[in-house]
Order: sequence, then structure tokens, then C-alpha cells
Amino acid sequence: MSRSEAIPQLSLGYSPCPNDTFIFSGLAQGKVALRQVCFAAPQLEDVETLNRWAMQARLDVTKLSFHAFGHVQDAYTLLNSGAALGRGCGPLLVTTARGKGDPASWTIAIPGQYTTAALLLRLFLPAHSKTLILRFDQIMDAVVSGRADAGVIIHESRFTYQARGLVCVQDLGAWWEATTGLPIPLGCIAARKSLPPQVIGEIEEAIAASIRWAQTHPDECMTSIRQHAQEMDSDVLASHISLYVNDFSLQLGEEGRAAAQELLRRGRQCIFFQQPEQRQAAEV
Repeated sequence: MSRSEAIPQLSLGYSPCPNDTFIFSGLAQGKVALRQVCFAAPQLEDVETLNRWAMQARLDVTKLSFHAFGHVQDAYTLLNSGAALGRGCGPLLVTTARGKGDPASWTIAIPGQYTTAALLLRLFLPAHSKTLILRFDQIMDAVVSGRADAGVIIHESRFTYQARGLVCVQDLGAWWEATTGLPIPLGCIAARKSLPPQVIGEIEEAIAASIRWAQTHPDECMTSIRQHAQEMDSDVLASHISLYVNDFSLQLGEEGRAAAQELLRRGRQCIFFQQPEQRQAAEV
């Protein structure tokens, strides 16, 4: 990314998952013209790491879970571009084929305390209390080995869990859609509120332009996408990108914002299902 000496560099973070590396490939490869904005080299981290960094206001522009965004609205503003939101793309609650009784009594692995997946599990199983927090790419191993009774999987795992002998107990995105009639808001891009409005506007435009460049130059994106992806199969990568990068990624729009508001509203309500020592963590 080019830099003008007159323009301070903004820090940028996003996940190494294919949808994010696809979205930002145009910016990362210098294919998007920038006027008032200059980015430092991006920091690629697991989304839960980015969630926790956002609570420290560590980055100027960052990917984070919509759940985590509920905790940082005083410091960050939600951008109209770059979101992972849609239909038929939610986290899956999976287990082995062996029956284990009531899911509310299971030890369930989740991909981070502040992920949208964790909040959806809480909304779906309000009586559940035993969670095991792991990186997203460790969850299927934990379920297969018996370390956890079940797990909430995200990202590429959605396309590979059956090959590991796992079965889907509940598609949490489908449950959300049936319950609310809204698409499921998974992840978003946020920028510091302290940035000038014209800078925030250019960041939004630049992310949308980066997506459009990637959509018209998919082959030029694949080297960096493969470099960071957990799953290398071409069909899996293509399915992942087509599912999570959609019209909502280009423009969140009224329906997207309504979905985010409903998730956060339900998140605030679910505090009443928490134990007292858990409430601060669940508050959004």
C-alpha cells in the first residue's frame, strides 16, 4: 500500500480467512487509488484476537465480530462495506454421530468469547453453561477427540465437518433467520470514531472498490488467499468466498443494519440468562 509523507498511516487488521483476504486483496496489492488515506502493512489475526484488540482500541480500522462490536460502539463506528452477513452462512453446532443427551448439558467448544458464534449459541441454548474457548481451527479436533461434546464451527469448517465424521445438530444461522426473518450478521469492519468523517467515508469507498477489484480479478487474489487459508481445496475456497462475500459486503444497507441492531438487542436481553459473574462479559 502506497504512502504519502503528508498522510499519517492508519493501522488495519483483518482475519486470514478467505473472505477477508479476498475483500482486502485489492487494497493489499495497491490496486485501489487512495487520496486522504494511507494504510500501514495490515495485521492478520484470528477474529477473536481482533475482537479483544478492539476493546483496547488498538487499531484504527479493524475486522471484528458483530457481537464484539456491541462492546466497542463508544470507540468505533460500523462501516457500510466489508461485512460478512447474509443467509445460509451461519455457524453450525456440530457433534459426533453418537448421541449425548440434552445439548444444554454438553461441553461445547466455541471460537472465542466475543464471537457472534458464541452469542448465537447463548441465544439458542440460554440454559447452557459449559463452554470451552478455542481457536476456530481447533474446534473440530476437540470434538473428534472427545475433549468437547460438541462445537460451534465457523469459516472453512462449514464445508469440511462431514469429512471429519461430524453431524450438524443445529445451523445457528438458519435458526436465527427462522426466528427473526433477518440475515445473520457475523462480522463487520469498524473504524475509530475519532477519524475525520471524510476519512471514514474514503475507507468505506476503498473497501468496496477492493471487493469489486477482487471480483473482477479472482485469479490475482488466490496466491495471498492460499497463503493464509486453513483449507487449500480450490472448491472449498471458492464456496467460502461466494458465501461470505456478497451484496451486503459491498453495502450493508438498511436490512444489514437492522439485522445487526436486532442481534445486539437480543444480546442485551440475554444477560438475564447469565450467571452474575458472566454478565459483564455478555453485555453488549
